[in-house]
Amino acid sequence: MAVEVGQTAPEFTLHDQDREKRSLSDYKGQNVVLAFYPGAFTGVCTTEMCTFRDRLEQFNSLNAQVLGISVDGAFAQKVFSDQNNLNFPLLSDFARQVVNQYDVALPNFAGMEGYIVAQRAVFVVDKEGVVRYKWVGPNPGVEPDYDEVRAAVAAL
Repeated sequence: MAVEVGQTAPEFTLHDQDREKRSLSDYKGQNVVLAFYPGAFTGVCTTEMCTFRDRLEQFNSLNAQVLGISVDGAFAQKVFSDQNNLNFPLLSDFARQVVNQYDVALPNFAGMEGYIVAQRAVFVVDKEGVVRYKWVGPNPGVEPDYDEVRAAVAAL
């Protein structure tokens, strides 16, 4: 079942790129930008995560934490984060629990039968844990409108 604006965001706990456990509830009292992306080291995903890196101060000034989420393992996330000097946590949903909870699982990615990744999607969760913005890309090659995401956070 899809997560919709106005609903409580499903709770989760995932390992970050340093293999530390992070839960959505850790950020209660802060706005959170959940940026789901298909895979580390791919062109559009690298551009997206680097754009969030470059705009992070805009989100931080709005009391928002950006979290990148993909199905890549924590070890791949670490190298991806280090190579791109990412300054926010990347969470590893290797069991695909969260992509299923948020209904953003993308099956048969890149024509590989059975390979499920995260669809490119952004959810903005407010300080109380309620989804206030949702965008799901029409295909993996489309990036979110970063100004629209920032405006959604600013409106909170």
